Amino acid sequence: MSDLEKKPLSGKIALVAGATRGAGRGIAVELGAAGATAYCTGRSTRGKRSEYDRPETIEETAALVTEAGGTGIAVAVDHLVSEDVAALVERIRSEQGGLDILVNDIWGGERLFEWDKAVWEHDLENGLRLLRLAIDTHLITAHHALKLMIERPGGLLVEVTDGTADYNSDHYRLSPFYDLAKTSATRMAWAHAKDLEKHGCMSVSITPGWLRSEMMLEAYEVSEENWRDAITIQPHFCISETPHFIGRAIAALAADPDRARWNGQSLSSGGLAQVYEFDDVDGSRPDCWRYLTEVQEAGKPADATGYR
Repeated sequence: MSDLEKKPLSGKIALVAGATRGAGRGIAVELGAAGATAYCTGRSTRGKRSEYDRPETIEETAALVTEAGGTGIAVAVDHLVSEDVAALVERIRSEQGGLDILVNDIWGGERLFEWDKAVWEHDLENGLRLLRLAIDTHLITAHHALKLMIERPGGLLVEVTDGTADYNSDHYRLSPFYDLAKTSATRMAWAHAKDLEKHGCMSVSITPGWLRSEMMLEAYEVSEENWRDAITIQPHFCISETPHFIGRAIAALAADPDRARWNGQSLSSGGLAQVYEFDDVDGSRPDCWRYLTEVQEAGKPADATGYR
């Protein structure tokens, strides 16, 4: 096996916007495992935490990227600040000469949304802040970074969201604020695809399944090592996946020479796993969104047989 086959993204430059934890960290690490150089951005650093006040940092993510076989570069950026994003992109231009992959995974709304609250019941300031974090950040980053990406053909923009277009089209997602945030990312990817294809580049949206993020594991009072203990609390958690799974999905997509066939589409980690035949870190291949509709929402007992 050649080095190129082992590291299909060697020489590729990626910006993972929102790489501090969760899906963003998994994506950055798996791009690194495929050989990419990944700029890992976020607001939580060793010297300063964001309002999340959590221990994960962009420096940790960058170190994990390098450990996986790529090159991780941590840059503290608030993606609501246009000037900071512009400076980041100019740094990438100066240091690398181009950009091949942009992953918009900026979020930050877990502590802002309220479950099953109508717009008049939901805290207004929290809801508007959620939309700024989920929509404005993505548009600001795309505005600056895509100017660099289109300078050479083959570039890939990935908008990370929650739920496929089909699923979200007839499912109300928690509140008007959360619903709009997550459906907007899918529409942004579709809209960007129309502009990017003129430059030989492309855009997709992608959703993980039930993600075993740091915050989700803590909510169930488990770790990745004993996550199955949470099934006693929520049996359908059996279909969950690690952040590496969506990372492997994006790495496989980026390495596909025929990836332009996906332009503008809404994808999922589980769906791409069936096409590209990759597994999660434990050897499973969870298909969460199919499971949700065919098992959980159908009122059937939890049973991931045939979905992992």
